[in-house]
Amino acid sequence: MRTRLAALTTATVLGLALTGCSGNDDSVTTKPEPKATSSKTGSDKSEAPQEPAQEEPARIGDTITLAGMDDGSELKVTILKYVDPAKPADPEIFGPEGGKKWAAARFQLVNTGKSTYPDSPSNGAKIADTGGQRFDSTIGDITTGPAMTSDLSLPVGEKAVGWMVWEVPASSKAATIQWAMDSGFADEVGQWNVK
Repeated sequence: MRTRLAALTTATVLGLALTGCSGNDDSVTTKPEPKATSSKTGSDKSEAPQEPAQEEPARIGDTITLAGMDDGSELKVTILKYVDPAKPADPEIFGPEGGKKWAAARFQLVNTGKSTYPDSPSNGAKIADTGGQRFDSTIGDITTGPAMTSDLSLPVGEKAVGWMVWEVPASSKAATIQWAMDSGFADEVGQWNVK
């Protein structure tokens, strides 16, 4: 009995050790929340087994649930719209540098966590183009609508909506947008395909 218990304990400890060795790499989430579908009615005939549906990457309009650094910190994040090029609200005063353009995405953040979520959301927004170049967000007011606040304090159950802007080369074509909580420092990163 003792030998059996020792073997079981050793197997359990090894299993726990192996599962704890996954590393600290950020987790990129491209799986959108499931869409509501209507249920089928009809016969109870069993159907032939089907191959599992291939997971579709998130696209503009899809919602991804992300966790933050604090325990119980969670947001449902949706990119509502993408504009390229985005026109500066006052180009005489502030706009993209020569040879560059602005691109922008309208984000919706819904606090589904356990406490008020503070952040400067645009710090966690990045865009990648089809050539593999990646760009951090920039400050910019555009004609399409108001920017996401830079000093967010989002109570549980409430939402924040606003545009985040990137300055990219004029010839750049966007491929993906990434966003992470806690000014980009959270481990979970949401990714949406732009094309």
